[in-house]
Amino acid sequence: MAPIIHCVRHAQGYHNLNVANHVMPDPLLTPFGEEQCRLLTQNFPHHANVECVVASPLIRTLHTALLGFGEELNKKGLKVLALPELQETSDLPCDTGSGLDVLTKEFEGKPVDLSLVTPDWNSKRGKWDPRGPAIEARAKEARLWLMARPEKEIVLVTHGGLLHSFTEDWSDSDRFCGTGWANTEFRSYTFSDSEPAEAHIIETPESRKLRKPGDAKPLDREEQAQLKRTTRKEWQDQGYVDQGKAQEVVKAKV
Repeated sequence: MAPIIHCVRHAQGYHNLNVANHVMPDPLLTPFGEEQCRLLTQNFPHHANVECVVASPLIRTLHTALLGFGEELNKKGLKVLALPELQETSDLPCDTGSGLDVLTKEFEGKPVDLSLVTPDWNSKRGKWDPRGPAIEARAKEARLWLMARPEKEIVLVTHGGLLHSFTEDWSDSDRFCGTGWANTEFRSYTFSDSEPAEAHIIETPESRKLRKPGDAKPLDREEQAQLKRTTRKEWQDQGYVDQGKAQEVVKAKV
């Protein structure tokens, strides 16, 4: 049986403070971000059932996983599995991960498994291109990988931009500076029985009710596709999905 996926956006990093900080390479969490992780530990209701913790290999996501889910890691002898397909979508310095040597040093002695991180994972080229088709392909690849896992419940820590492609839900995509996900927000999903080769996921009724009490029914697939096209166009205009353009936009704003 396919697992339940608890998706979490990383805590506040220094790049979240202002646009000027988008030129910071692979930034750390802020002190407030670390406090958000402590609150995540208190507020996340599924600790007892989690059997696996997966995260994007960027520094802020790995630290969020370590700080927010240390209980599972310590008590159950787990490691955070770093999955490159979950990296953020733009080629801004803040969204480009560190090299494997840097990550190995940063997380030395910590329960982090970097065995799936390839030398080219942060190249932003080919499979890792920051434009729509490549992003959609690796989001799907991540879903398929998770669907095949043997665990019953998995925590996934990643980024606001990537989460829209991963969940195929583009609602409120401009709510928090280009994403509908707040820092350390979590939502729970199950895999759909339709089109198993696509590994679609559906937010659980409990999760949706918790964050949107009394809200109308979710958008259907056609409505989501239209919203995705609109959002992609807005992101492209801002320089967040076209390789090479992102840093020019940031320089113009600083």
